[in-house]
Amino acid sequence: MRAVLQRVSQASVATNQTIKSKIGPGLLILLSVGDTDNQEDLKWLCKKIVRLRIFSDETGLMNLSLLQTGGEALILSQFTLHANTKKGNRPSFNHAAPPHLAVQLYNRFVKMFECELNNSSAVKTGEFGANMQVSLINDGPVTIYIDSKLRE
Repeated sequence: MRAVLQRVSQASVATNQTIKSKIGPGLLILLSVGDTDNQEDLKWLCKKIVRLRIFSDETGLMNLSLLQTGGEALILSQFTLHANTKKGNRPSFNHAAPPHLAVQLYNRFVKMFECELNNSSAVKTGEFGANMQVSLINDGPVTIYIDSKLRE
């Protein structure tokens, strides 16, 4: 699984010009499921993101996690994070999981994230497979890429 995390002061997602979800301070998580991803990737990535210390403490240092700050999360599926641009100019998405498998792991990730945060109302989503319009105010900016296969 691959994820791009953006620390935000606010973010929202819309489909068909209608806002589906919005959050205040927290994380916008763009999540991609790969064709070899499994439950272990899901668990590792979920725990890593919830505990990642990228929020400022009272002294201004990045020392607090989403769990500690009580922030919200907006989790959006984005298969294009598995793009391979090695050959030519048209990206290949061969290593992205097929939609029927990706949606299962995506939904499990969302449920596990809610459990890890101990607050299901703090976790919002987009619409899997839909054309979404995302708006955000990146706080910092802080943007981090994580790959569960590389464990980094």
